[in-house]
Amino acid sequence: MGRSARRAYSFDDVHIVPSRRTRSSRDVSTAWQIDAYRFDIPLVTHPTDAIVSPAMAVRIGGLGGLAVLNAEGLWGRHADVDKLLFRLTSVMDEADEAAAVRLLQQWHAAPIRMELLTEAIGQIAAAGVTVAARVSPQHARELAPDLLAAGIEILVVQGTIVSAEHVSRAAEPLNLVEFIASMDVPVIAGGVDDYRTAMHLMRTGAAGVIVGYGAGASTSTADVLGIGVPMATAVADAAAARRDYLDETGGRYVHVIADGGMHTSGDLAKAIACGADAVMLGEPLASAVEAPGNGLYWTAAAAHPSLPRSHVIDVPERSVGIDTLLFGPSSDPSGTVNLFGALRRAMAKSGYSELKEFQKVGLIVRS
Repeated sequence: MGRSARRAYSFDDVHIVPSRRTRSSRDVSTAWQIDAYRFDIPLVTHPTDAIVSPAMAVRIGGLGGLAVLNAEGLWGRHADVDKLLFRLTSVMDEADEAAAVRLLQQWHAAPIRMELLTEAIGQIAAAGVTVAARVSPQHARELAPDLLAAGIEILVVQGTIVSAEHVSRAAEPLNLVEFIASMDVPVIAGGVDDYRTAMHLMRTGAAGVIVGYGAGASTSTADVLGIGVPMATAVADAAAARRDYLDETGGRYVHVIADGGMHTSGDLAKAIACGADAVMLGEPLASAVEAPGNGLYWTAAAAHPSLPRSHVIDVPERSVGIDTLLFGPSSDPSGTVNLFGALRRAMAKSGYSELKEFQKVGLIVRS
């Protein structure tokens, strides 16, 4: 009494309903485009040092995805990141479960060295793939000019919750409208969990909106802050905002990128079916043999100096390369390998040949 709450759904709660037609998966395209940049698969990596090193960014870009380097991560603070990450694995056997998080906090206390960040970005750019980097809203103004000078082509402004209007007495808050208007590159912003916040971010001029905050086995945001919306509902709400904003502006399309709640290829398909244009994957990619985390996964929130919101976790056995993880072949029937081959098959079985068409597929809610 006196309060009301919506019923919300996770990807586990919904299923795709095929149409009356099927087609060959060879006739299906998973390509998508944001601004002038086209990608063969709707993959954006979660910006964590556990999966995105300069070398991994090049590899994923070569496979048709978009890798996002964390500009506030270890690659811009230390020259010997591989050694640090190897040391991180050694503390996982300790009885103290917080030891790995303390190490990350310690390492992230070092200042950002722009020469290291420029070198990392240069390695990605030299390979000829699209260069993207993530900054937090708190440091976007400070880092963006140097990142642009270093050669980034897409800027991701990401936090647990990013709103169009941040109020602060301590410092002048980031005005996203002015900030995005000043950028010469497309800006993706988020995360958001509801229609209203998604609509407000779209009105700032963002090219894409991130829905969610990478929720998975490692994240503890719901435990620490009590914040969280099941992803099927969150994505559908943001897709509704995209539709209404498209009408409001007479044709400006803002991409919706789902981040979190996806563990299998079926979840990827459901995210697109709920209205996402692309998926932001972290934990599902950490089991690739090339992942710099050496079998560990965490999000950037693990290194927060006073309120970490991610554990450092062991991922399943690292037995496949990133190309196999994305495109197969697979002998694993659990849906954790051949992620985008499975997406193509789901689209084909449902009768759709393009991602935007697949967003119209029927859905049911599990009783």
